[in-house]
Amino acid sequence: MEKRAHAAIWQYLRAHRSARTIAAYLLVVTVIGIAFLSSTYGQSVIHAFAQGPCSSSDQTYIVRPGDTLNAIAKSHHTTWQKLAARNQIANPNLIFIAQRVCIPGGNNVQASAPTTTHFTLSNVAYLGSGNPFPYGQCTWWANERYHQLHGVYVPWSTNANAWQWTARAYENGWQVSSQPTVGSIIDLQPNVQGAYGLGHVGVVESVLGNGQVVASSMNWGSNPGQVTSTRFRPGSGVTFISQN
Repeated sequence: MEKRAHAAIWQYLRAHRSARTIAAYLLVVTVIGIAFLSSTYGQSVIHAFAQGPCSSSDQTYIVRPGDTLNAIAKSHHTTWQKLAARNQIANPNLIFIAQRVCIPGGNNVQASAPTTTHFTLSNVAYLGSGNPFPYGQCTWWANERYHQLHGVYVPWSTNANAWQWTARAYENGWQVSSQPTVGSIIDLQPNVQGAYGLGHVGVVESVLGNGQVVASSMNWGSNPGQVTSTRFRPGSGVTFISQN
C-alpha cells in the first residue's frame, strides 16, 4: 500500500514538473529515512564508540573487516556472550570496523619483545583537516588518534620528529610521565624497542597487567601502509605524553 502511495505521489509531481515541489518531497522522504535509521541503529552506534577504556586486566582487540563477535571470542578462548556483556554490546550481530573490544583476562599472554597486529589503514584512519603532519607517518597517526580520543591535536608542528615530542610536550606545558595511561601518547627515542633513527610515537590503547602497553601507530614494521597494534614496555627511552 505504501509503495503504491509513493508511486502515485511521484507520478503527480512529475506530471506537474515543479522542481521545488519535488525537492521538498525528496527532503521529507530523506528526513523520515534518517529518523528511522537513527531510531533503529543509533543506540548500537553510540554504545560502540562511547565505550570507556579497557581495564588493566583486559586485552584490547581492534575490530577489522570481516570480524564477528563470535569469531573474536573463539580466537581468544571465550564466548561472544561474555564479550557482549563486558563491552555493553546490545546487538552482538552489530560491531564496527575500528571498534575497541575488551577481552577479559587478556593480560595472561606474556611477551618479551613487541608483538604486532596489522589491520588495513583505509578502514581505520581518515584524513583530518587540523592535522599538519605528513599522512602515513607515525606522527600523523599519533596526532590524529589523540584527537579522536580527546578532541584536541598536539600544539607543536615544527622541530617535531617523533623523538622530539617529549621536549615539545615539556615546552607546551603538557604532562610527560614514565607511567602509561590509556589514551596517552607513547614516545620512543631512537633505537629503543625497534624504533628507528627518528624515534616513534603512537597512542596507548590499553595497559596490561604485566606492565606492558598496547599502542596503535603507523609506519611501524615491514608494512608502513597499515595501522598496527603493538606491545611495548615502559622503561628507558620511553615516555608517555598527555594534555594536562
